[in-house]
Amino acid sequence: MARVLGTYLRGTREQAGLTPARAGAHIRAHASKISRMETAHVSLKARDVEELLALYGVDEQEIAQIAVLVRRSAQPDWWQPYGEVVPDWLQQLIGLERDAHVIRTYETQFVPGLLQTPAYARAVVSSGHRFAAPAEVERRVALRLERQRRMWEPGAPVLWALIDEGVLHRPVGGPKVMYDQLTYLLDVLRQPGVRLQIASYAASAEATPGTAVTYLRFAQGFLPDVVYLEHMTSAVYLDRLEDLDRYRAALDGLSALAATPAASRVMLEEALKRYR
Repeated sequence: MARVLGTYLRGTREQAGLTPARAGAHIRAHASKISRMETAHVSLKARDVEELLALYGVDEQEIAQIAVLVRRSAQPDWWQPYGEVVPDWLQQLIGLERDAHVIRTYETQFVPGLLQTPAYARAVVSSGHRFAAPAEVERRVALRLERQRRMWEPGAPVLWALIDEGVLHRPVGGPKVMYDQLTYLLDVLRQPGVRLQIASYAASAEATPGTAVTYLRFAQGFLPDVVYLEHMTSAVYLDRLEDLDRYRAALDGLSALAATPAASRVMLEEALKRYR
């Protein structure tokens, strides 16, 4: 969330036509502190943020909402006990998941992490960390399952998942693991707060973004969206308007061509037959 708040602070300052030096002087600091605040390289203090937003001409209601997020971002993170298996680039995503209003995800290789069964998650983690000790694998799986659990709490974000059809036919973990995983996805289709669509081969060929994408949107309309692109040992976060527009358009196009939730159920049931 610190990254999103920093981008928001930069945008509101620029809209107000103020330099970092002018903003810094207002809170009795140097321009460099404003830069560090806007790039999430320093912890935000509610008082500084409130004073800056007042200077930028932001209304009191919006300032109050931002102050709540700033204070929340300063609280200890629930994933700290998993520190050894949570790299910095993943910590940012977990924090964004906590505060998001809608999470849109498109997966090309695996079932989305937030929808994986324990056995499927174990198979995915093991394949990605082949030299990890069994205890480390289990810690990574436990972290993933805890992220899932929190997605079912009151106030959790809506999850809109697009899954490439090839995922249904990739036997991760073997037939039994796949059978249980697809059965679970059929159950997920009945859950409120989750929209699941299967992107057929034809749909993927016509409108694929080309890679797995996670797109996060926040309830506060004034906060910027974030695109998350994960690699094997790192991740990229995008918040430039032109990047957001392109990825949102790609997901919209693919969603329009993908099977409806009802048709996706039929595709899942057909794929399930392969693993009986």
